[in-house]
Amino acid sequence: MSEAPADLLIRDATALLWEEGRGVHFAVGQDVVVRGGVIASVGPTGPAVPAVEAIEAAGRVVMPGLINCHAHSPMVLFRGVAEDVAEERWFNDVIWPMEVNLTDEDIELGARLAAAEMISTGTTTFADHYFGMDAIARSTDESGLRALLGATYFSTDGPAGLERGLAFAERWRGRAGGRITAALAPHAPYTVSDDDLASTSRAALEHDLPIHIHAAESRVQTKHSIDRVGATPIEVLRRAGMFEAQVLIAHGIGIVPEDVPTLSGARVGVGSAPKGYLKHGTDTTPVRLLRAAGVPVGLATDGAASNNTSDVWESMTAFALVQKAVERDQAFLSAAEVLEHATVLSARAIGRGDDLGRIAPGCRADLLLVDLSGPRTQPIHDLAATLVYSARSDDVDTTIVDGKVLMRGRKLLTVDVPGVAAAITERLPRLTDRSHGRSIQDYDA
Repeated sequence: MSEAPADLLIRDATALLWEEGRGVHFAVGQDVVVRGGVIASVGPTGPAVPAVEAIEAAGRVVMPGLINCHAHSPMVLFRGVAEDVAEERWFNDVIWPMEVNLTDEDIELGARLAAAEMISTGTTTFADHYFGMDAIARSTDESGLRALLGATYFSTDGPAGLERGLAFAERWRGRAGGRITAALAPHAPYTVSDDDLASTSRAALEHDLPIHIHAAESRVQTKHSIDRVGATPIEVLRRAGMFEAQVLIAHGIGIVPEDVPTLSGARVGVGSAPKGYLKHGTDTTPVRLLRAAGVPVGLATDGAASNNTSDVWESMTAFALVQKAVERDQAFLSAAEVLEHATVLSARAIGRGDDLGRIAPGCRADLLLVDLSGPRTQPIHDLAATLVYSARSDDVDTTIVDGKVLMRGRKLLTVDVPGVAAAITERLPRLTDRSHGRSIQDYDA
């Protein structure tokens, strides 16, 4: 009996591949066969495998989908509303007072718009840390994206904060055909007490959940933590037992050499969002230190209120340039190593190194087709350099998650962008009103 047709065949592409010890490399003339949302085979183009859907990809690059390792997707609602202000004022006077206005319907609309942007710019998985997470989960399900979702809580929420976060995680983990995984998402060591951090650690271990948390977000924040409690933010998390679980740290800018023994060997990753750091005039994630310690650093956008986009491709280019600048080392991070951070290391950072971030049999079929035939990407001398420094996210032609095509020929297939944008526009006066004088929190890191 002949084998049933494959679900998807990508034919005659140039494939971005990765191997341990060899790193990122490219193979011309490759077929990728997908069955049941999983890559079944990758190999030289031969006789066409029967498939329900076939994509002729000659002249295009097939690569793993990008992973956004730290996002607040509904913050697209506040894109451009808080520009050119100091960080403390950005939080206390603008963003957190406006977030008081959000309803679940607002959050769902914002998440839909962000999903459309991520699909169109080559992101296939995102790690979100926000409020109203059920609404974000619904949008994720509808859009076809993959996500690691955690409901934010503060100690000012009392015990109910962790309880709500845990209930969300248990409600949604494994849903959307397995595309949604869940995390516990305490906000940060400066907004969550030591006791509540410890409770989170115990709950994560008991329920086999990862933890997604902001920590060491700046060098100033690390200094303040040492002055206040005699420990770095990373040490605060260690004392709370957090590194017994899988942990995703947002930003990690203030990670210092003294933190390395704690992080090295732990199940921990860091999400770095360099564009926002540049905008806020802060330092950046110490990638050289973390690479030496074996800690995977993935790419992130943070929220669009600070970054202005949810474009991980843009983050990839900024990541490469910023690291060379801060290290004052033109040779630090080759283009191939940057692509490794964008794919394999981003997958490891969110705890999915076994099945995401690579084009290999057994990995989920989260894939991009990139068209490099345009004038800004020709001629090609070094394909890795072309992807990192010359290409842009609008060179992504096709986005695939779990073997399902979400964008084909730059046409989005799962989100009605004009309808979503029109609904958001009607809400803007209410969303940006701060006359009520209330705030989600008080920022004093």
